[in-house]
Amino acid sequence: MSYANSKIPSSAQVGVHEHLARLVGRHAGTPFRKPFADYNLHAVDQALAGWDGRAELILDAGCGVAHSTIALARAHPEAWVIGVDQSAERLERRKPYPASLMPDNLVLVRADLVDFWRLLSARGLRLARHFILYPNPWPKIGHLGRRWHAHPVFPTIPTLGGSLELRTNWRVYVEEFSLALGLLIGREPTWEDYDGAEGLTPFERKYRDSGQTLYRLFVELGDIALDGSRSAVHASGQCHRESHQ
Repeated sequence: MSYANSKIPSSAQVGVHEHLARLVGRHAGTPFRKPFADYNLHAVDQALAGWDGRAELILDAGCGVAHSTIALARAHPEAWVIGVDQSAERLERRKPYPASLMPDNLVLVRADLVDFWRLLSARGLRLARHFILYPNPWPKIGHLGRRWHAHPVFPTIPTLGGSLELRTNWRVYVEEFSLALGLLIGREPTWEDYDGAEGLTPFERKYRDSGQTLYRLFVELGDIALDGSRSAVHASGQCHRESHQ
């Protein structure tokens, strides 16, 4: 009885955060040199162990219980699909799919996306498709830096190329994500209301069935180098050369 009663993230913030552009510029102008954790180095090796080096790569970033990863692997049997989540417990709850029914073009790995994204980029790998589905919105005003588009890792994301798709149930999040990505690539992506009919994740189904408006951003990134991303921010006049805290 409590299934379809999900609420939209509650926040005193009703529009794009006033400090977002400054943060994006700062992160784009200063290299992010956080050391890689050993388990994340291992996770990348694990994620690529079954890849033949030729199949297109699809990344389901923050895949949770991996329902979306499984659906993507079934929809794209020609691709190698990687589902990444920081919680081993969530990855183990890939119900109702027993191991015997899992697609053979899929791998699920526990990793911190902050390292995983950077390690893929450092290896010169490019994605064909990249999904960020219903990330934690961190809706409190003071939590801006915890949202992906305001995090120091964000300038790495466009370097992975391909098509990038974000879905969220918080309008502010998609507005901010679009602005931040636009500062990096020199053109602001478009986004739209989305009916959630695909039901790709449990959250998507729950939000849809609760009558919420969902939002979808889709952009073709192509092959964008990190230096190009920084140049776009410089051109916008938003780059601030400050040290990361």
